[in-house]
Amino acid sequence: MKKNEKLNTWLWKWHFIAGLISLPFILILSITGGIYLFKADYEKPRQKHIKEVAVAIDRISLDQQWQIANKNAVKKPNALLLPTSKHHATEFISGRFSGQSSVFVNPYTGEISGEIVTKETDMYTIRKLHGELLMGKFGTKIVELIASWMLVLILTGLYVWWPGRGWKLKGFFIPRIGEGKRTFFRDMHSISGFWISGLLILILAGAFPWTDVVGGNFKKLQEMTNTGYPDSWKGHQLQSQHKAEPITLDQIAIKAEALHLTGTVKIHFPKGPQGVFSVSNNNPSDLNSQKKIHFDQYSGKQILSNDWQDVGVLMRGRMWVMAFHQGEFGVWNWWLMFFTAIALTIMSGSALISYILRKRKGSWGIPKVPITFKIGYGIIIIIGILGLAFPLFGASIIILLIIEYIRTIKKKRKTILSA
Repeated sequence: MKKNEKLNTWLWKWHFIAGLISLPFILILSITGGIYLFKADYEKPRQKHIKEVAVAIDRISLDQQWQIANKNAVKKPNALLLPTSKHHATEFISGRFSGQSSVFVNPYTGEISGEIVTKETDMYTIRKLHGELLMGKFGTKIVELIASWMLVLILTGLYVWWPGRGWKLKGFFIPRIGEGKRTFFRDMHSISGFWISGLLILILAGAFPWTDVVGGNFKKLQEMTNTGYPDSWKGHQLQSQHKAEPITLDQIAIKAEALHLTGTVKIHFPKGPQGVFSVSNNNPSDLNSQKKIHFDQYSGKQILSNDWQDVGVLMRGRMWVMAFHQGEFGVWNWWLMFFTAIALTIMSGSALISYILRKRKGSWGIPKVPITFKIGYGIIIIIGILGLAFPLFGASIIILLIIEYIRTIKKKRKTILSA
């Protein structure tokens, strides 16, 4: 591919500026993302005394355990997780996502073995640093803006990296070692960026569903196209046929176990006298196995069953990229994410070192674009599409254009005054 050298310089300029501004944030995101991959390994030994109990002969009923949990939980539990081992305490859950807390009841003694509040865990702090820089909604917007510019950095970086004078092994696929530090670190940046560019785009796709603007727009699109979860998934419109006494938690637990669902199985409690029991499983490593089944709380009769094929295509795609982003598809996925986090850190660090080595005193070292260069319609269209798809990126482009316009006006005034 023959490159347009003026376009190459222009793209390099904006790649340079965007990279310089984004670099500290990208380093934070890559490091915290890598740390968060160790969530299960970090929390397991620290929560073992809460989640595991000594096995005894007699067990108390789940209804009795529920009563104990109700008296001791910060919030009234709305679900429980089916224990997968005799050594496990029964986990009663209150709330969802970051507002979730779990109280654990010893099924043999009825004692509270402990409580885990999501917001009070170390890994929750890491996650919030990764997702919002510990600055709430404002931080979320910054991360979304950086993620949007990361996509631009990848695309511009690929163009700048692409060889215009034939392919060579050194300098394009492996770094040049014997040509000085500056060349070595520049190669480390560009080559590591090339090798993980496709992965980064996929990882970014898994990050945007959590964002406020792009994520919010995507949810609206799901609603408009009816491609999210079906209305029956949550079971809000379903009703139990009211009778004298509801079935016990032990009875619904037997029904849940008989379903032979894979992954973590949760029993959702009825909301009110006409509500239903709902059984669902969370199995990110095999999304196709996920189901949600609703039962009449009095007769125990199955009312409705939904499986993954009932979920809309946009939601299924969204859940897939989010699971991939978190390395939940198994060991291969975990290692791939960990490798990418390390590679992104190396890429960012080598870019910073390369910049320091090439920077001259009194200058930012921004590439100079020839005055004769004119942006083509193709580039304008691409920027417009990206601006619409990623509104915060679009807003930042408008701000940059205003700043550039003001700078041009000032230069003209200086020229006129000096003349």
